[in-house]
Amino acid sequence: MAPEEYVERVLCLVEQIPAGRVTTYGAIAEVVGYAGPRQVGRVMSTYGGPVPWWRVVRADGGLPLCHDGVARARHLDEGTPLLRSGAVDMTRAMWWPQDQDPGLAGTVGDP
Repeated sequence: MAPEEYVERVLCLVEQIPAGRVTTYGAIAEVVGYAGPRQVGRVMSTYGGPVPWWRVVRADGGLPLCHDGVARARHLDEGTPLLRSGAVDMTRAMWWPQDQDPGLAGTVGDP
């Protein structure tokens, strides 16, 4: 898979996560079918600014460390279920992207 195609597929999946829901780096990697969670994290850190990056969390529901204050505020605004620890309640908020086809999704920024 070309690097540009990989980035586009990751970002297209992130754009599809509904407000108030989250998915994990690993779930995105599984759907894209190439590379792993760390590579998804790299895509998000490099190119994720225009998409709802705060909706991608660690498997334990932990928020992105470098932007945890901003991410938490966005989750509160969207009504994302959170635990007392500040992590996302994964049993209530998880969105499974395997129902999506990243090849059929529009490009980043499409309505």
